[in-house]
Amino acid sequence: MSRRTLWAGALILIVIPATILAGVFLLDDRRYYFISLLVILYTMIPFALVFERRRPQARELITIAVLAAIAVAGRAAFFMLPQFKPVTAIVIIAGVSLGAEAGFLVGALAGFVSNFYFGQGPWTPWQMFGFGIIGFLAGLLFRRSRLPSRGILCLYGGLATLVIYGGLLNLGSLLISTASFSWEALAALYATGFWFDLVHAAATVIFLFVLARPMLDKLERVKTKYGLIRG
Repeated sequence: MSRRTLWAGALILIVIPATILAGVFLLDDRRYYFISLLVILYTMIPFALVFERRRPQARELITIAVLAAIAVAGRAAFFMLPQFKPVTAIVIIAGVSLGAEAGFLVGALAGFVSNFYFGQGPWTPWQMFGFGIIGFLAGLLFRRSRLPSRGILCLYGGLATLVIYGGLLNLGSLLISTASFSWEALAALYATGFWFDLVHAAATVIFLFVLARPMLDKLERVKTKYGLIRG
């Protein structure tokens, strides 16, 4: 694993969670815009390190922006179906194709921008981190696989959505709603939110099954044609 990826991992796995928790316990969830912007700023640091030896090309940044926009549009398009959204699938595809850093950036941006439609709040940094960490881990897990099989991607997407995203949002909901932590309250949140998380996980599996192969093929052709980097 490169030094750049290790730095990115430290920021994403230590600094960003610490910042979110500081917003909960020190700022009383009243500065969630500030925390969300800090998360994006932290995300830009490891992503910028991808270009440490050369200047970024506009087409590379546009590819990231387009994937984030697709994720935002997909979340808005399915607004009538609670939890049934393609965002996590798009974020995983971004991480697999463009690398771990790009996967986290697409996820964090998608969570932040789409909440201008769905509503900003103390939950926004948790959603940004949840989407982002799934994209980051996808980039790490499949970094040596040119085009991973559809079944493996669907398995990862379903489990990551159910366990990682669902777990983070349940923990965030508890910390947002009460000043005192208790395992009983957390277990109750997991129990009541399980079916919502299951629907979200099923949606990720379905969208990956439908979208992963054509989108990854298209992104591979774009990367080959324009010489795009993989983080």
